[in-house]
Amino acid sequence: MAFDREEHGRGIPAADSAPFFAPDPDAALAPDRLPMAYVLPLPGTGDTDLAELTGYLRDLSRSVDVIVVDGSPPELFTRHAAAWRGLVRHVPTDPALHGRNGTALGVLTGVALARHEHVVVAGADVRYDRGALRAVHGLLDRVDLVRPQHHFDPLPWPAWWDTGRLLLHRALGGDRPGSLAVRRSTFLAMGGYDPDVLFGSLELVRTVRAYGAATAAPAWLYVRRRPPTAARFRRQRVRQAYDDLARPGWLVAALAVLPAAALALAARRPGLLLRAGVATVAVAELGRRRAGGARVFPAHTALAAPVWLLERGICAWLALGRRLCDDGPGADARPVAHSTRALRRRLADRRPDDLVLWVETGAAPAPARADRLAH
Repeated sequence: MAFDREEHGRGIPAADSAPFFAPDPDAALAPDRLPMAYVLPLPGTGDTDLAELTGYLRDLSRSVDVIVVDGSPPELFTRHAAAWRGLVRHVPTDPALHGRNGTALGVLTGVALARHEHVVVAGADVRYDRGALRAVHGLLDRVDLVRPQHHFDPLPWPAWWDTGRLLLHRALGGDRPGSLAVRRSTFLAMGGYDPDVLFGSLELVRTVRAYGAATAAPAWLYVRRRPPTAARFRRQRVRQAYDDLARPGWLVAALAVLPAAALALAARRPGLLLRAGVATVAVAELGRRRAGGARVFPAHTALAAPVWLLERGICAWLALGRRLCDDGPGADARPVAHSTRALRRRLADRRPDDLVLWVETGAAPAPARADRLAH
């Protein structure tokens, strides 16, 4: 599973030196295929439902070019290679890249290998249909990055619980990044993004914005997501709360939940808690109905919002405590994600001959564009 540079290319080349399309002039697109690449990073943290995923990749490969960047251990990599031979481009993570976020390393490898300008990046639990791919393709003609809206299907209790978060985010400014779509030329010109953060998707969105490129989060663009297992759901609770450490407004709101509830109980006014719960459900219902969301979010999912909010209030304190005590997912002191201001300074300070920090070998990226940074 060695990374063959002659076969796979080099990590993060200059924006004007990497071809967007297959070098074979006879490899014309089939009439029903879209000129897009689909990058699936597998960080190697565990196996998945291989038969179901293979069926999805088979259907997906009829519409777009698919690149699976597999960071799995050798025995699992070999198993994947046997299942996906002839369906997708199955490659290991480029060893020239260095960073502690395996998913981000897969994204950097896959986008560099893509043969098309429009690239979808999605995890193993995301399921695009052709309509969503067409919509993303059209949007990328006008913007540099697209964040679709995810919804869980089917909807067991862990997915119902987490849908409360989705609805509140929809009502208050948009869902946090899950899968993304990006223009390859923009990605390469800004030098990719830092793979040493805890939440790479948030880092990528902020890097694109810091570069001065345009982003879109259409609330009407629904992409299905497979629900997490109950075991995975439980493991993710505190780790997901780390996301708020990079978003001070959300962190303050989450940390205020438990003190507010305690004050209401101490004042013997439980009615305040009831009214707060009703208000939370009302906000979630606004998110559910936004942009035709009632088609994919059942009515009862709005009731999950206060349950999720209370859980996030507890997990936010646990995440903050672990961070301060250097214990848990943040023990290595990695940033959750850099601020847009810090990323803007990093891009502005780059010189034309600077190598991207997380690429040990390869061509220098294009310098940051002053006209974009001015915005």
